[in-house]
Amino acid sequence: MWHRIAAFIIKFRITLLLLLLAVTIFMGYQASQVQLSYEFTNAIPTDNPKYLDYQAFRKQFGEDGNLMVIGVQTDKFFEQDFFTGYSNLVHQLEKVKAVENVLSIPGAINLKKDTASGQLKVVKLAEADTNADSFKNAFYNLPFYKGFLYNPDSNSYLMALRIDKKVLNSKNRAGVVNEILKYADSFGKQHGIEMHYSGLPLIRTMMASQVQSEMNLFLVLSFVLTAVILALFFRSFMAVLASMLVVAAGVVWSLGTVVLMGYKITLLIALIPPLIVVIGIPNCVYLLNKYHSEYSKHQNKAKALLRMVDRMGIVTLFTNLTAAIGFGVFFFTKSALLKEFGLVAGVNIMAIFVISLIFIPALFSFLPPPKSRHTSYMESGWITRLLDMLTRWVFSHRMWIYGATIIICIFSVMGMMRLNSVGHIVDDLPKEAKVYQDLKFFEKNFRGVMPLEIVIDTKKKNGAAGLPVLQKMDELGIYLQQFPEIGHSLSITDGIKFARQAYYEGDSSSYAVPNTFDGAFIQPYLRGKGDKNSMFNKLLRSFMDSTKQKTRISINMADVGSKRLPVLLDSIRPKVAELFDSTRYHVTFTGTSVVFLEGSKFIINSLRDSLILAFIMIFGCMVALFRSWRILLISIVINIVPLMITAGIMGWQGIPIKPSTVLVFSIALGITVDVTIRFLVNFKQELKRHDEGIAETVRRTIHDTGLSIIYTSLILVAGFAVFILSDFDGTKSLGYLTSLTLLLAMVTNLTLQPALLLWMDKALSKNKSADFLMEDEGEDEELAENDKL
Repeated sequence: MWHRIAAFIIKFRITLLLLLLAVTIFMGYQASQVQLSYEFTNAIPTDNPKYLDYQAFRKQFGEDGNLMVIGVQTDKFFEQDFFTGYSNLVHQLEKVKAVENVLSIPGAINLKKDTASGQLKVVKLAEADTNADSFKNAFYNLPFYKGFLYNPDSNSYLMALRIDKKVLNSKNRAGVVNEILKYADSFGKQHGIEMHYSGLPLIRTMMASQVQSEMNLFLVLSFVLTAVILALFFRSFMAVLASMLVVAAGVVWSLGTVVLMGYKITLLIALIPPLIVVIGIPNCVYLLNKYHSEYSKHQNKAKALLRMVDRMGIVTLFTNLTAAIGFGVFFFTKSALLKEFGLVAGVNIMAIFVISLIFIPALFSFLPPPKSRHTSYMESGWITRLLDMLTRWVFSHRMWIYGATIIICIFSVMGMMRLNSVGHIVDDLPKEAKVYQDLKFFEKNFRGVMPLEIVIDTKKKNGAAGLPVLQKMDELGIYLQQFPEIGHSLSITDGIKFARQAYYEGDSSSYAVPNTFDGAFIQPYLRGKGDKNSMFNKLLRSFMDSTKQKTRISINMADVGSKRLPVLLDSIRPKVAELFDSTRYHVTFTGTSVVFLEGSKFIINSLRDSLILAFIMIFGCMVALFRSWRILLISIVINIVPLMITAGIMGWQGIPIKPSTVLVFSIALGITVDVTIRFLVNFKQELKRHDEGIAETVRRTIHDTGLSIIYTSLILVAGFAVFILSDFDGTKSLGYLTSLTLLLAMVTNLTLQPALLLWMDKALSKNKSADFLMEDEGEDEELAENDKL
């Protein structure tokens, strides 16, 4: 089959090149429409109970992740000059487009009882007390704001900006966030004070912007780095240019695919373009290396091109197929985030195979044959010495290789037993980044700003408005304050306690849930005589559904991580069960914190399952290719050892299992198998062609494949190493762990693999004429016929 494909490509090379150009132009147009994704919750399956709870909450009460906070720490807050400047900042931020409202100290309100109208009137403190000192006294008399807008123990002050959720899910979010930062930074410089920022709108925007800039950086670096290595390898401008054109087309196709499939650029999808560069280059190296080696034998360009496709077509097909499987298995998970990544990556890895298989032979058929300086790399002195050394080790020190491998694997297993699984909302942000440091500022002074929601369903109309429920909610709120990770909570009870304080002429000691005695007197003031715009009715709409059957408690909490959050919620549930009998109430824990960390846990489990599936599918391909259980056993051992060592190093170094680090194993497996296939296919072909013994064929295979394996491995290692420059810890881990695994795979494929083949020498010799060695009938005849072309 490959003989006919080779002849077809050469015969119709002009048509195929024009077709590639047309498809690339079309994909380029599609790629120009690509957009960034700002979603945080699409990692979790849409049928997951926690996802369904969250969607029901959003439908009932609106968005919970659209609050951005700005904090300062100073003992001069209520000095007239600073307070006036802070008030002006609030007014500026209120005018920013898409900012719905600003909760701040200068904008704080008080409630006044109006006996004549029977209502509680809303009074702005800034209007009633224009002097900063008198404002301070009035403000500190309102317990409602304590722990919410200020922390008196640390002199920390906060304002919260609610941003339009439609803008947050669009490309305009960056402009809104940057405008907010501009005003706040200007205020900070004017008064010589550090400004602190946090909240999901800011974190999402910063991460999305960083994803876009890093994708461009990695693309450029991967192109430059691989071009330099190729230039040192081939010493041919056209070889480098052809390879760069192949991967450039692959990158364009990958971005076009994202748009055609209706996806957006996520943190994972942003890795695909540089990955296409890294994975596509070995295709070019294998093909060009075979072309040069064949041409060196007989000085016939046409024959060399045909033999290149014939001999390397099956190798590049299976190497790309196994890599595509390594990524593509993510499509079979239930996570939208992983599905998109797996599908786009898998499809485009096969696309880069098609591009390279057509473009390389078609282009070089028009170019003059390679000169001696272009093929001199095949006689590189240091490579030859290295391969000779490896050969001596394989033939003379096999027991040392086996022993070292076993010892390293034992230590690796010990390290694997130390692995921990944990994920955080800001997991990938570097610890020294301002966003991360500011988040810690809010966790230290306000116990965090991540949203957690507790929804209480009373199972009956008007049930949430009853005094017993309000008292239970207040008791739960007080109980939650004992947990250091849980900050200020806000519910309908806080508004009612505020109203009770107003009813008792502003006495701060009256800030409490009404009892049976005074509840009847306060109730008329809360209702506002049917006024839908009254303070209490607005509060009702925010914290109760229209039937007053359900109510919620909104909590700010620290980014405790996927390991601590379930423990924390399990600690709260007994108290919830004690207060809210399950036969009469249904209580749900939801919010962005719960959904995101559930998604993180789900991704880890999905990656584990997909890794197992990748093993089955990849080694199924190996069975189809070699039809030998002995070769399958060797390939399994060769590819498991590097993964085990990497996992062991992670355990010893304390690197946790999280989405970005688990991803390493599936990616590395799909790529390292490529090297194994390259070695074993050559071993199979040489064993048949020369009819030599196993030992001599192993020796020949090390020298025939060692050059391309070393160079392609170095290209892959260098390509993934560029991710180490990322500001995201996850991407950084992906870079150096994958590079390490690929480097280990190169070593095991050139040492342990030939050693195992020699160990099985006797068994393989007996089956030399078996299925493992079978070739398509008429191969020699077809090769001779193609050579005539």
